[in-house]
Amino acid sequence: MRRSRVTTLAAVALTGALALAGCAKDSGGGNSAPPAGGGQSSSASAGCKTNPVPQASGGSSAASSGSAGKVDASALKVGLAYDIGGRGDASFNDAAAAGLDKAKSDMGVKDVKELTAAPNESEDAKQSRLRQLADGGYNPIVAVGFAYAKSVEAIARQYPNVKFAIVDDDTIKLPNVTPLVFAEEQGSFLVGVAAAYKSKGCHVGFVGGVNVPLIQKFEAGFKQGVKAAAPDAKIESEYITPAGDFSGFQDPAKGNTVAAGEIGRGADVVYQAAGASGKGVFQAAKSKNVLAIGVDSDQYNQATVADSKDVIISSMLKRVDVAVFDYIQAVAGNKVDTLPKRFDLKADGVGYATSGGKIDDIKSVLEAYKQQIVDGKITVADK
Repeated sequence: MRRSRVTTLAAVALTGALALAGCAKDSGGGNSAPPAGGGQSSSASAGCKTNPVPQASGGSSAASSGSAGKVDASALKVGLAYDIGGRGDASFNDAAAAGLDKAKSDMGVKDVKELTAAPNESEDAKQSRLRQLADGGYNPIVAVGFAYAKSVEAIARQYPNVKFAIVDDDTIKLPNVTPLVFAEEQGSFLVGVAAAYKSKGCHVGFVGGVNVPLIQKFEAGFKQGVKAAAPDAKIESEYITPAGDFSGFQDPAKGNTVAAGEIGRGADVVYQAAGASGKGVFQAAKSKNVLAIGVDSDQYNQATVADSKDVIISSMLKRVDVAVFDYIQAVAGNKVDTLPKRFDLKADGVGYATSGGKIDDIKSVLEAYKQQIVDGKITVADK
């Protein structure tokens, strides 16, 4: 039975700096945002009453972690074990695939093997997939998703000379395993601000794929960003499936149903962190003539959701592509220990997409918030 929860959020506890932070008014579409530091705005006819924009600090901006010189990785045989959905999910796995593709084009990687998980498969199936790659001489091997944690630990012990990386898990303490983890809450905060600005009814929604701690980070950051911009905003929040049922990441029909329910209750901007199920969220938004925010990849430009691109105002970019590329580069250059401990805003590990131009009018506001986070003046909670 699908477990869901709907909340109209009470104000999130914020730091002193965040209590002063906020966004100036945009009534859901055409108005230009005032400069950072502007006064509080009022709601003329639609949209949220919003807080002042944070002062621009002039501090150092985020920088990409991939700053190393040209590296030749043509001798590497790279294996990728995708999570459910695999290449073509228009989201998380496609981001990993993009990093691999960039390694091919920029570093000369030629020999790759890509395998994909099935929904709700056993640990034996995961271990068999990783063992198949290791036995085939693939080194390094990248496991895409926290669901691989137990299997990566087991197989990495059996193959101590093979280098492994795992996305979204940092619990494995073995010398041949590198965690690739992200500050999803930071990027989600920024699209939460965007949602508050673009909502005409000051009522937004979040749809999570599976109710697990990782996806709760997206939810927490989004809610905090919405409330930082517009304390009176209403927020719907619901998951497609409970913990343990990973079909929530690959069920567009259920994604559509959950999103339609939130829209029916008044949400006019919906942010999804639901993998391939996000396609259904976009379809619901399009059919109801409301706005949507994507996740992981720049989904405005994803061919598999092209029929919904006109309602996608932004996507929270989780730069799995950057992490995968940087990891392969580090292995090739024998510099794995130089990778960021966490791919956050400062490391260009998360961010937001501007494709389509639908948030160009509030980009200065989002950049002001981004700088506050990078400078440590705003701390984004991950729960």
